Amino acid sequence: MYLTKEKKEEIFTKHGKGKNDTGSAEGQIALFTHRINHLTEHLKNNRKDYNSERSLVKLVGKRRALLDYLTKKDILRYRAIVKELGLRK
Repeated sequence: MYLTKEKKEEIFTKHGKGKNDTGSAEGQIALFTHRINHLTEHLKNNRKDYNSERSLVKLVGKRRALLDYLTKKDILRYRAIVKELGLRK
């Protein structure tokens, strides 16, 4: 599997408040970004995998919703996570 327990803990440790902080918006956005990047690479090789394409679109929507929430809640945290992950709008 591409996303092991250790990799998840690493993502949450780096972007959240700790390895067990799975609920923070930054941690979830970082996890979604990792999964989106993985699915994007998968779809480059498997163009007709429509189920994965649908999953990718749903993940992008979830990440966008979290980013919008973070924009309304705390613009400084939003700017920090966008800069850290290299996202753009």
